[in-house]
Amino acid sequence: QVQLVESGGGLVQAGGSLRISCARSGHTDSTYVMAWFRQAPGKEREFVAGLTWIDAYTYYSDSARGRFTISRDNAKNTLYLQMNNLKPEDTGVYYCNLYSWKRGRNYWGEGTQVTVSS
Repeated sequence: QVQLVESGGGLVQAGGSLRISCARSGHTDSTYVMAWFRQAPGKEREFVAGLTWIDAYTYYSDSARGRFTISRDNAKNTLYLQMNNLKPEDTGVYYCNLYSWKRGRNYWGEGTQVTVSS
C-alpha cells in the first residue's frame, strides 16, 4: 500500500552538499514518522534523521546534527534530506523509512546511493 521512492543520490567531494528526496504514496493521515537511514557496505543500517509528520518535529543522529536538515513538503508528500559539509564516512545507501503507529506498520524505500570522495 505505502510506497517510498528515494532520489537525488550521487557522487560528491568532501565538504560538498547534496539533497535527497523521498516521494511517498498510499498514506493519507498524519499518524506516522518518517526518517532517513543509511547503510555502508558490510555495516548495519543506521539512523540518520527523523521527522514526525503531524508537527514536523525533527531529530538527528550525532553525526548528522549541525550538518544535515530533514524537512517535508506536505502538499507534495515528499521528505527531504539536505546534507551539507559531507564527509567520506557519510557514504552509503540512504533509505527512506515510514513508521505508522496507527497501522502498526513499517515501510522502506529501495534506497539511493550517496558517495563522498576524500
